[in-house]
Amino acid sequence: MADHLDPEKVPQPQAHQIEVGQVDEGYVLDSRLYGGAEKLAADGGLKTAADGHTILIPQPTDDVHDPLNWSATRKNIVLAIISATAFVADFGSSIGAVTLLPQAQEWHLSPTTVQHNLVANIIVLGVFGLIIVAFSNYLGRLPVLLFCLTVSIGTAAWCAAATSFNSFLAARIVNGLFSGVTQSGGLMFIQDIFFFHEHPRKINIWSAAIVLSPYLGPFTGAFVIWKTTWRWSFWIVTILTGLCWLAVLLFMDETYYDRGASAAAAATVPVARGSRLGRLLGIEQWRRSRVRGGFVRSVTRPLIAVSKLPVLLCCLYYFVIVAWVIGVNAALAIWLTQFYRFNPKNLGLFYFAGITGAILGQAVGHFLYDLAGRRYVRAHQGRIEPEARLAMTWLSTPLLAVGLVVMSFALQHTWHYMVVAVFWAMQVAGLMIATTSISAYLLDAYPEGSGEVGAWIAVARTLGGFVSIYAEIPWVTGVGMEKALGTQAALTVAAAAIVVFLQFYGKRIRHRQGPMY
Repeated sequence: MADHLDPEKVPQPQAHQIEVGQVDEGYVLDSRLYGGAEKLAADGGLKTAADGHTILIPQPTDDVHDPLNWSATRKNIVLAIISATAFVADFGSSIGAVTLLPQAQEWHLSPTTVQHNLVANIIVLGVFGLIIVAFSNYLGRLPVLLFCLTVSIGTAAWCAAATSFNSFLAARIVNGLFSGVTQSGGLMFIQDIFFFHEHPRKINIWSAAIVLSPYLGPFTGAFVIWKTTWRWSFWIVTILTGLCWLAVLLFMDETYYDRGASAAAAATVPVARGSRLGRLLGIEQWRRSRVRGGFVRSVTRPLIAVSKLPVLLCCLYYFVIVAWVIGVNAALAIWLTQFYRFNPKNLGLFYFAGITGAILGQAVGHFLYDLAGRRYVRAHQGRIEPEARLAMTWLSTPLLAVGLVVMSFALQHTWHYMVVAVFWAMQVAGLMIATTSISAYLLDAYPEGSGEVGAWIAVARTLGGFVSIYAEIPWVTGVGMEKALGTQAALTVAAAAIVVFLQFYGKRIRHRQGPMY
């Protein structure tokens, strides 16, 4: 933060406004704007971070059971578990992209028919997340997470043991219904336990798990079918899901905490009280379910969330950019086999490019998000607007568009496959940066709807995947690689206009529509 902040030049908000950390001009992050942490502590008892001047948003209570008061180690364990669980969902989904050929041979079906399992799994993976978030708000995060993982273990094993395509298809659909529990609900866990200034880095870690998994899935599956039966691909998914289930059983706890009441009331009846077994089973949360407003309110929250224009526009933007990333990922194995005569081993090694792109995007974001935030705060007298989170899309858009354009020429004219690899990695890195940017923006804009905005982002991602998987190959076959991927690049750039619109008018729209609840 800057040392030149001048309190005399900035209108002073009232004490009740500072208390929640947000005023009409944005979130107040730097206590030096108001005379320092000591003055704030004397005036209103506000708490700051270890640096002595970053205001903690939201303000933690004095209750030891408040998740905001958990140790950094305990919080990071929770983050690791929800990230791993989110990873396994798309890892298991995408692994089916490379198992469909041996499955088609075993069941005497066309690859196109077997591909229906992949499409069905992807679509339910995101859409059912809206229901999962609703039940997480009503019954608590922990019991819903444990239940979903329990079902996911059984259905992953069912996939591995299926003896017919119809049985396998049913298993994939049911698995998709429950395995995306922390893909859709990840943001609500992050909002529950981390402070505002920590959000970008934590979201970046969680997002990296989601973006990385569709590349590690086919990478793993390619080597599995190269050496053994396709069934071991899904036994691996079963084992990984089981490890996540065990981690939840051993280390997770309920993260929901009622901040609508006063600090004294919250300390008196926090959801985190009672036996841990009761919290795992949802008994303690059920006893206090009325604190959250009841079942009807919980199930209608997602509809209220998408009625907010910034949420709808962000989902539209994300739908457009993610569709072509998933489309390329789904079709690349076919293109590489057709143009470069790749075998399963070559395909597996090629997926290192996508993995590298996701890791590079995460590494860049890890430092740039905080840097961009600090620069914004310095330039705006200790405040930050949610729209500031969108600035990083100015970096992601050219990465996404240029990656598509160069790949189109490389594949059309059969340039060296390393050209495809480099610019595919560029496209994936762009998606990684954009995912964190959009997620951080919506979480900061609507912290009261953290689960709902995360679920709608997941819906946009799965709908984009659903459309592109069916459209990519026929599109390329019909008009050629250059025209198809070139058009996709143009649509990506055009979609960036949505973000620019929100940067200029997002704050005005948010204030006019009001908070979600």
